[in-house]
Amino acid sequence: MTSIALLGDRDPAFVTHRALDVLVDRLAPDATLAWVPTTRTDDPALADADGVWAVPGTPYADEDAVHAVLRHRRENGLATLGTCGGFQHLVLEFARNHIGVHEAGHQETEPDAEQVVVAALACSLVGEVRPVTAVPGTRMAGICGLEPFDGFHFCSYGVNLRYRDMLVEAGLTFSAFAPDAGVEAVELEGHPFYLGTLFQPQMTSLDGGSVHPLVLAFLDAASR
Repeated sequence: MTSIALLGDRDPAFVTHRALDVLVDRLAPDATLAWVPTTRTDDPALADADGVWAVPGTPYADEDAVHAVLRHRRENGLATLGTCGGFQHLVLEFARNHIGVHEAGHQETEPDAEQVVVAALACSLVGEVRPVTAVPGTRMAGICGLEPFDGFHFCSYGVNLRYRDMLVEAGLTFSAFAPDAGVEAVELEGHPFYLGTLFQPQMTSLDGGSVHPLVLAFLDAASR
């Protein structure tokens, strides 16, 4: 059985977290999805997980702990998915620890940072749907195809395109885009599965819909 740690601070008031709870039940018994608070990264459910999903719901209670987990999995070739806030911190951790931009900041929690790698979007996408288009030749395209598809968002922050060249030159691939959101997905070149999306793939399952192909691809990678 494949084990997935949902790394985040669960709040049933968030519709995006309720959608994750639906997946917890929907995917059993083939996979176990267990919530791990960011303040409890010593939880065996995290250490023993085949895959880690850094989930929405920022600011995280312990941002540094999330970055430590992401760095470990990035450097050791372990299956990792980040969505919305998880996507943002996947990019932030990469900038700080791989590229060496130690002052890289997130505008939500560090509005006065000199190097804002994760910045406010041109317009809020809280509760908004946008057409997401994958870039040919990327893992995202292989999973989701080249035709635009609807992506549900509950966010106001994304990748600051001022840092695009720096991130790409260091090995991060921008693998999907959408109107208003800019960069919709990133993936790490040469890694078995290290991928983040601004849209939230769990939302397709909330009202009995199908499990998003990105979630299925992540589970498959984690199982291997």
